[in-house]
This record gives sequence, structure tokens and C-alpha cells, in this order.
Amino acid sequence: MDSMYNFSTLGWVAHVCFHPTEGFEDLRWKKKGSVKLSLFIVLLLFIAMVANNRMRGFQFNTYYVKVFNVVPVIVQSVVYFAAWVIGNWCVCTLLDGEGTLKRICIFSAYALVPYILCTYAAVFLSNFLILDEAIWPDFFMYLGLGWSVVLMISAMKAAHQYSMAKTIGSILLTLVAMLLILFLAILLLSLFQQVYVFVYTLYTEIMYRVRG
Repeated sequence: MDSMYNFSTLGWVAHVCFHPTEGFEDLRWKKKGSVKLSLFIVLLLFIAMVANNRMRGFQFNTYYVKVFNVVPVIVQSVVYFAAWVIGNWCVCTLLDGEGTLKRICIFSAYALVPYILCTYAAVFLSNFLILDEAIWPDFFMYLGLGWSVVLMISAMKAAHQYSMAKTIGSILLTLVAMLLILFLAILLLSLFQQVYVFVYTLYTEIMYRVRG
């Protein structure tokens, strides 16, 4: 029985994607999962969002601008993921969840795989279809999103050993925690920017007087 669960690193990803209920429980029981692969998945998420923004077929691309700003994409992928992991860990620590920061990171990243793959598929198809066939790229986007939502719920349920009701409640609280984390991050960035402007202005004034 034990040999049935000796998957490769990528095999575990496939296992949790196609068997979410038992897959994440098996992943937790066997203490498998790779942090490096999780970070690589987040990188693939970032690349997928860039591709969706820049490489979609022209007739399907409502986001295209001549000057591309990568910062919003980083926020919507890397920053949001980090805020989710930290927020979930904070919330579930208070709610007696068993998930560690590492486990939450791994399980959450694995749950994003269908969304990432379906995004790539939608971008690819959008370059060969006409506007009347827009249902297919949209279908893949919604399929990936729905699949990943199901996986994320199963992942958090297994990570923290919660009931389904408590899992849903913790996810909703995590979304609130994400908003608080992002709000505090914006405040800190604004503060650092003001400090930088003040120091730079002070330095410029001192140098002007010294040279004068």
C-alpha cells in the first residue's frame, strides 16, 4: 500500500490535481512536496499572467497597451500569493490549524497548477481562433479557475485538518487578512517613499549650501 504513493515530485502534483480530496491528504501524510517546485509554480503563474496580457490574440486582448508595466502583474501574482500564504497562516494559527507556513505554501502553489496550465492553453488558442469562437479561450480560463478553487479548498482542508465549514470560514478570513496585509504594505511603502524624498531633499539642500 505504501508503494502506491511513491510518486515523483511532478507525480505528486498530478496526483493532487486529479484526486484533490485524497491527494492532499496523501501529500500531508507522506510529508511530500517541494518548496523549490512551489516557487517555480509561482514563477509560472507570473509568466502566465504576462502571456495573458501581452500574447493573447489581438482580437481577444482587451488589456494590450503599448507601454507594458510589469509591476501590476508582479502584485497580482507573486505579492498576492505571498499575502495569501502569510494571511492563511496567521488566521489558521489563531483557529488551531495544523498547517505550517511551508505546508501552506506548497499546497497553495500546487492548487494553482490547473489555472496556470489553462491560462497557457487559452492564450495559445486565442492566436488561432476568430472572435466568434471566443467561448473556447473563456472556457479554459473558467475551467482553470474553477478547478483551482476546488483544489485550494481541498488543500486548506487537508493542511489544517478542518471540517468543510471551518475550511470555508478560514478561507474567507484569509481574504480579509490579505486585504489588511496589502493595506499595511501600501502604508509602509508610502512611508518609506516619504522618508526617501525627505532624506534626498535634505541631502540636496546640504550639498547646495556646501557648494555655494
